[in-house]
Amino acid sequence: MDLTLALVIGVVVVALAFDYTNGFHDAANAIATSVSTRALTPRAALFMAAAMNFLGAHLGTQVAATVGKGIIDAPQGSHGLVIVGAALVGAITWNLITWYFGLPSSSSHALIGGLVGSAIASSSNVHWDGVVDKVVIPMVLSPVLGFFLAAIIMIAILWGFRHSQPAKTNRGFRHAQTISAAAMALGHGLQDAQKTMGVIFLALVVGGYQNDGDPIPQWVILSAATAISLGTYAGGWRIMRTLGRRIIALTPPQGFAAEAAAATVLYTAAIGFGAPISTTHTITSAIMGVGATKRLSAVRWGVAGNIVTGWILTIPAAALVAALTYYALHWMVE
Repeated sequence: MDLTLALVIGVVVVALAFDYTNGFHDAANAIATSVSTRALTPRAALFMAAAMNFLGAHLGTQVAATVGKGIIDAPQGSHGLVIVGAALVGAITWNLITWYFGLPSSSSHALIGGLVGSAIASSSNVHWDGVVDKVVIPMVLSPVLGFFLAAIIMIAILWGFRHSQPAKTNRGFRHAQTISAAAMALGHGLQDAQKTMGVIFLALVVGGYQNDGDPIPQWVILSAATAISLGTYAGGWRIMRTLGRRIIALTPPQGFAAEAAAATVLYTAAIGFGAPISTTHTITSAIMGVGATKRLSAVRWGVAGNIVTGWILTIPAAALVAALTYYALHWMVE
């Protein structure tokens, strides 16, 4: 086996490992609200989320194209594969650190940060216009949209059910949350599994096993969908507690409003713009939005501040780890 083929196989394995960590790190995005309101049991919610993640991964490849072609230009051969591998190590490391501390950070931005960090370390070309248009602007807009859309939906629910009995309303929205949580999980698969597909495709192109204009192979789509689904089913309980209870104690109508708003933003970004936005940022801001409709003090802004700090650190931290990893791998492999 020659070095290039060995590196391609190694990068694919590491990419699927990242996809798995993405699944258990971000499982809370889809189901934390449903579990915290007792709309679903934890195990049933995880199974549903895993299945919908798998289906969502098959709904398109626009985000995969952005990640695979629109962020960096990696050189052909072993050098380019080292760059891609280092990016994945940076993303996985940040995922594990934030999972350990229960911080709902973005696996998507960890991956983007890893790609940028390893590219800068290797003096490769970074498409800064693509980073700004497809990453930075959506990174700022998606939480804002999630916050205000969730608040609007929540206000509409409060007005529409103002004469209903609270107990009956809560029961109804627990059933509705089954649908909204499924929609959120489908959107997570649509967004996040595609990012891994894009990185695997980039490795195949760099290794000389695909042409840049080829469609993403079916085995790449299937393997990425499977890895993120298995990771989701493994669950991310630490982050689930943060999203489900520490920001605000959610009621079923609030949980439905947050999930519906976040899912809407995810679909719009993926299908309409091919933008790799963060499911974590979107659902977290949506939870803050529904909490703020009750009263601003209902949101635990100290917890929210810690989460936002994690968001800000994600790209530079993953980039730093990726750069250091690149230097180590470059010395060993080349």
